[in-house]
Formats: sequence, structure tokens, C-alpha cells
Amino acid sequence: STLLRMIAGLKPHWPPTKGELYFEGAMGGPPSINRGLVDQKYCLLPHLMIWQNIAFGMELKGVPLAERKEKAMNWIKKVGLDGSEYKYPAALSGGMQQRAAIAATLSLSPRIILMDEPFGALDPKTRLRMQELLISLWKEQRSTIVLVTHAIEEAVYLGDRIFRMGANPGRIIEELHVPRPSEPPEIFRTRPWFTELVSDLRNRLETDSESMGELGSKNKPEVKV
Repeated sequence: STLLRMIAGLKPHWPPTKGELYFEGAMGGPPSINRGLVDQKYCLLPHLMIWQNIAFGMELKGVPLAERKEKAMNWIKKVGLDGSEYKYPAALSGGMQQRAAIAATLSLSPRIILMDEPFGALDPKTRLRMQELLISLWKEQRSTIVLVTHAIEEAVYLGDRIFRMGANPGRIIEELHVPRPSEPPEIFRTRPWFTELVSDLRNRLETDSESMGELGSKNKPEVKV
């Protein structure tokens, strides 16, 4: 979470006490429209309807009302919230609120999307649907997504690069490459090589070992770096 907030340029974590952050070759700075953050909490304004929440960032950018409402309605369809346009956040389930929060972030087309345990509070079925939705939206928008998760299967399914962190002090121990998801999570997770990757990564986390090379499975699909 600290690392994400540093990338996002949010105080008190930014600026870092040591080291430097670069974004597309330039020194990273305070929050900007090029970086969007989806927090563990849904971060919706309770007094605004769902379409207004999604359009709020566009309003701050000066997008005319008719245009931002049209775009908000399109995003509502993309995230499967049809019929909830004029509801307030309190009337929606946790999963629906998180979809609205994701739509509010992606509607601004940020170059980097920062996600802090975005599906952690969801039930397993909703969580899988949200993971599949995230992949489909990523294929459409092609932003860079930096996602923090404690769920090993989620990391292996969603990621193409996994940065394993160690504790005391917090640090990146190794960068691991995994296949990009090409199937729905229910199918992807039945592949024997997927189970092997998850088991290997779990072992590394439990032992808190130093770098051990690439996650092992001779039968895993080709990894594109």
C-alpha cells in the first residue's frame, strides 16, 4: 500500500525519504490525471448517484455535462451496472460499488492504474467475475496496472509480472514472469501448470526465501516479457 501511494504521489508517503520515482522517463510528482488509484475502500461519494460518481473526475477535467454523462453511462454498461445509474452507493452491494469505483478510475484513461487489494472484501464468485472484467477492460484500454494482493492465485492469474516482496525491511526480492490470462479464471485455474505455479509461489512466500529463479513448470505456456 505504501508503494502504491508513493507511485500515486500521495502524502505522507510521497515524496520518498530515499530513492526516486520515474514515470515515462520523468521524475514522478504529485497526483496527476495519468495515475488512477482504486483503493481497498470503494471511494464513492455517498451524496452522488452512480453515474455522477463515475463522471466526477471528468467534471473536474472540464468535460461538458452532456459528454461526461454519456461516457459515464457507457462505462456503467461496461462494468455491468445497468439499472443502477440513478441509485446512490448505499443502495448497491460491495461488488457493485467496487465496479463503479473501477469505472470512475478507468473512465479517465489513466496511463497507470494502481489497485490496492481491490477485490479483497468480495465473495469468491464475485471476485472471479471482477478479475475477468478487469482483464477484459485492460485488453481494451491497455493501461499499465499495478495491483497489490495477498491472494496467490489472483497474482498468478491477473499478472504477467509478479514482484515478490519481503518484510523487515520491506523490499522487492524478485521479479517473476507468468503467462498472461487467455481464458476465464474458472478455466485458467484448472490447468495443471497453473497449480504448479501457485504452489511454487506459495512456497517462496512461506519460506521468505531469496531469489530462486523463474517459477517452475516445463508445461506452462510461453511467457511474453
